[in-house]
Parts: sequence; C-alpha cells; structure tokens
Amino acid sequence: MHHSLFRVLIIGFIAAFAPATLHAQQGDTLTARELAPGVAYRQFTDRSGPWVMHLVRVDLRRADLEVRHARALDQLRGREKTTEMVRRAKAAGTTVLAAVNADFFSLTTGENENNQVIGGEWWKGLEVTDSPYDTYKNAHVQFGIDAARRPMMDRFILDGKAWAHGVPTPILTVNFNPSGRPEGTAWYTWRYGATAPRDTSRPTAEAPMVTAGRRGDTLLYVRRGAASATSGSAIPADGAVLAAYGTGARTKEVQAMGDGDTVKILLATLPRSGNGAVPVLLIGGWPRILRDGVNVAGNAATLEGTISSNAEMRHPRTAVGFSRDSSTLYLLTVDGRQERSAGMTLVELAGVLQRLGAWQAMNFDGGGSTTMVIAGVLTNVPSDATGERAVGNALLVVKKP
Repeated sequence: MHHSLFRVLIIGFIAAFAPATLHAQQGDTLTARELAPGVAYRQFTDRSGPWVMHLVRVDLRRADLEVRHARALDQLRGREKTTEMVRRAKAAGTTVLAAVNADFFSLTTGENENNQVIGGEWWKGLEVTDSPYDTYKNAHVQFGIDAARRPMMDRFILDGKAWAHGVPTPILTVNFNPSGRPEGTAWYTWRYGATAPRDTSRPTAEAPMVTAGRRGDTLLYVRRGAASATSGSAIPADGAVLAAYGTGARTKEVQAMGDGDTVKILLATLPRSGNGAVPVLLIGGWPRILRDGVNVAGNAATLEGTISSNAEMRHPRTAVGFSRDSSTLYLLTVDGRQERSAGMTLVELAGVLQRLGAWQAMNFDGGGSTTMVIAGVLTNVPSDATGERAVGNALLVVKKP
C-alpha cells in the first residue's frame, strides 16, 4: 500500500474511533489499529516527556467483548509473565485482544495485595490492603465490573457475613488470616490450599462445610463433620472452612454450627455499587488518580498512604480508567527509565488519561512490571534488564465467541 494512503487510513481510523485523542498529546501516533470491532490500539509519543505510550480503548457496551481478571498460574500465589497468562488463555480457546499487568504483589510469594474477584468468585477479601509499603494501613482503590458490564472504582472493603440459625457472623477476610487482632473470622476456600493456616496465638474454632448451591448473590453451604478447636483444618475440595479466632462471640457462633446445618454466605463490598450489584470482577491498584474527571493524584499520600518514591518520581506506568458515561474502558502503559521514554509521575499519568477522555482512573503496578500485550505480542519495552517481569495478575480484554 502506498505510504501516504496508509497514513490517511490510519488518521481516519483514529478520528472515527477516538476523536479526542488526536489533540490529546504533542507528538506522533506511531501505530494505530482496530483489534476487533469496539477495541482500538494506539502507540503514540509526546516529545515533552519524552514519553512513549500505549493505549487500548474498549467499548464496554458490546456484548461480544469481556474484561477478565487473570491470576498467575491460576493460583492464589505465584508469578507469571503477562504474555504467558495470555498464551494459556489462548491455548484454552480464548481470543485475548489485549492485556496489561495489574495489581501490586509480593515478590516472594506472588500474592496480590488487594481484593480479588475473578469470574464472580472471591479469591481474596480484605478490609485493609495487604501491603508492607503504606505509610498507614488503609484500603487501596480497586477497579470492578458487575454482571451488567458496568465499571466501578472505589476503595472497596469486604462486607462478608455467614448466617446459621438466623445468627449473622461477620467475615473479615477471605483466604487471608486476620492476624494481629484479638478476634476475627476468616473464610478459607480451596483456592487457599489444602488446609486452613495454623494460628497458635489465639483460641480457634473451625467449621468445614461443602457447597450446596446459591440463591441470587447468597452462597449456600452444608456443615459437614465436627467443628475443630484447633487451627489448620482440611479444606474440603468442594467447600470451605469458616475459622473464628479469639475468645469472643465469633468463636462461639462457629462452634454452634452443627453437622448438617445450612450456612448462608454473602460476600459483597462496601461501599455498594450504585445499583447494589456485587462485582464479578475486582482487581486492585494504588492509588486512584482521577475522580469524577478531577486529577487527584497529588492527594495520594494523604488519601491512600502512597510513598513519594513511587508516586512523585517518574517510572514506567500502567493504568486503567473509564469514561464519564461508563461506556469506554482505557488501558494505558507508559515506557520509562529509557532515553526514548522517561516514565511519569502519578500527576502526569492522570493528566494524560484526563486528556484522553477518562473520568475515573487508577494506577496499577508499574516500574519493571509495566506490560502491555496486543494479540499475544509484547508491545511496550519493559524496563528490567532481563525483559518482561513475572507478575501476580493481569487484566485481559477478550473477544467472546
């Protein structure tokens, strides 16, 4: 194809799909293409940085598109390259159009730091983030999608309850031991492992149960076997263990759940979404950078306890956001620590997303973790000398059959 004609077609495609992006940056569009109807990819530069950026825009109104949360190795712990998560999904018959790395994670265990809901299933639930870096303990911002494909963004905390004999027992964590407290109640599913964790610091009551279905958003279980007065109970392959720690009422409530009792479990979030729906996808980051169209990245240290070396210095970045009418999803990566692309502060990152049309946005893990994969191919330039880093989870854009 003649180069001038190709350039005309590319500019026409950008204008048709995203007219606001034409004047969003100083610099050049290096690549622009439609990955599928409703999904567009653009690589562009801004010489004032200098910055090299990669953008994916997704029409969330299309029923043939889906945004999915992928965990490394399909396990609660472990690390895997985003390209490998995409490859495994492709091998299972899934068409992955685009993917980016997502939440912060432990370099040692690979476990992500925040709430995790995958395909409507709670893999991890918390009231404060599991992070060693916050200047104070708090809940980090998270991105979610409900069953009607509506996006949401807030500092969600787990709102869990177990009912037996009409008595509600609060669930503080899912697949995470609420240690360091005088009492607490945790829900451990088979995702956690073969057994609940050992906890010798407090009295414990553990009640194993098996799945019995669901009623709307409420999960139904049947108690099986005797409750244990020690920690570390076996987790049934088709069930879970409700563990209560301490000498208070929670332990007595779990001990009162007898063999054969029906136990109702509700796992939701606070705050609730605008329509009260529970998320089918929930994935964390740190911190929020756009709220209702306003750049709030400069307040991150106060609102979410960010550290200056992360927030206020230039690094490679990954971010997610959506438009004011919730119809468009934005996935953005910025290369960094390179002569051709310096990386961004959080304030700079928010400014770019704001000009591109995002109304709500948050920061994902960046630095050497920043990764964008388009049609199975790594498109950005990771900053680690060894190339793409193995991470904890990823956000995928999938074309449904």
